[in-house]
Amino acid sequence: MNEATMVSVSMASRRTRHSGELSKLQWLAVGVVAFLSIVNLSCGYFYSENPEPGSDRFCFCQLQGTIDDCSCNVDTVDYYNNVKIYPRLRSILVKDFFRYYKVNLAKECPFWVDDSKCAMRFCHVEHCEEKDIPPGLKGDVSSYQKYIKEVQTLTNCNEDLDVELGFLNTSISDKAHKEFKKWADYDEAQDNFCILDDHEPGAEYVDLLLNPERYTGYRGESARRIWSSIYLENCFQSHSVRRKNPYSAMIPYNDMIQNEVCLEHRVFYRMVSGLHSSINIHLCANYLLSEKSSMGFVSPTGVWGTNLDEFERRFSPHTTDNEGSHWLRNLYFAYLVELRALAKVAPYLSSEEYFTGQDKEDKELKFAVKDLLSVIETFPSHFNESVMFSGGTSSIKLKNEFREKFMNISKIMDCVGCDKCRLWGKLQVQGM
Repeated sequence: MNEATMVSVSMASRRTRHSGELSKLQWLAVGVVAFLSIVNLSCGYFYSENPEPGSDRFCFCQLQGTIDDCSCNVDTVDYYNNVKIYPRLRSILVKDFFRYYKVNLAKECPFWVDDSKCAMRFCHVEHCEEKDIPPGLKGDVSSYQKYIKEVQTLTNCNEDLDVELGFLNTSISDKAHKEFKKWADYDEAQDNFCILDDHEPGAEYVDLLLNPERYTGYRGESARRIWSSIYLENCFQSHSVRRKNPYSAMIPYNDMIQNEVCLEHRVFYRMVSGLHSSINIHLCANYLLSEKSSMGFVSPTGVWGTNLDEFERRFSPHTTDNEGSHWLRNLYFAYLVELRALAKVAPYLSSEEYFTGQDKEDKELKFAVKDLLSVIETFPSHFNESVMFSGGTSSIKLKNEFREKFMNISKIMDCVGCDKCRLWGKLQVQGM
């Protein structure tokens, strides 16, 4: 195999083998905004201008001080996110590469018979029409063809011409591409932490901007069973669990301290709790206030807005046995872990093409992503993951348990009865 053909094969196989990785990283970036975009909402959106005398309605979520298991404080995260990261993320996520998300919402729950489908119209997900999907995403324009074209036009020099062998053959057969797909599938099976169903027969593209995360009315025993399964069956715990609040994070903060829960177990639990807080805050920030317009007619889109009472019910110390502030701090912790993950994969993400088949937007997005990553890399107080999994053989076992538990949580997302909730649950778990 000559050098130019090897370059073409390398590029194409890299693209195929890394397609799963890129999918993970794509949803990591999308998932990160689920955490990053609402840090300032926890107190910014849920602000009572006229709190009752003696009420802690205004101050109970005003967090401060050092974030547990990290080396930075709340104020540092707030400033860096609100001023430097959040504005950049918001501009990036409206681009087609991140806007369109391919997901299978038709899979059956693998753990129990689910007969609790949400019948409310706001639970429904609007799928994309074929004409709206960028050609590069749906496969009309092949990214490997783009690479081959670039290789073929790199030089016009006769030094690459051999009288006997002729011009270099830079084409790749369909059979070779099928082999590359097998390589990718094998790689994916080795280290997956979640289910990636974008290549499954039932997967369809969804426009995330047309299907925002918000409260749809999905609640009750079905919704509670999801979180019960996540916490009780997948979080590391060896003690009895209290559950006075249906939104409880299951493992009280003081119990973790008193029982000297190891760092790895704390990290796992706090990531899940941070995800839970993120979802709850999103639902309170975009709450279905009424199905009727101000004129009294049924609104086709509903009336949405912030719901301070709901936020207080889910996070106030009075309704959470003083756990609410810890859940909010877990959101900050999850933010820092996600931020560190992006910093670690920054070199890889910076080299990607973000191919949608729309050259101008693809180039703009690549520049914007590199700008965002450069800001993330300069964050002064990243989470230090090197202190984890340092126990030799036991660490290998613990890492595998992490993978299995995250995989299980991603499967639980197929048990969510509300399609829109399932959509965002899948996306955020993949990001995490």
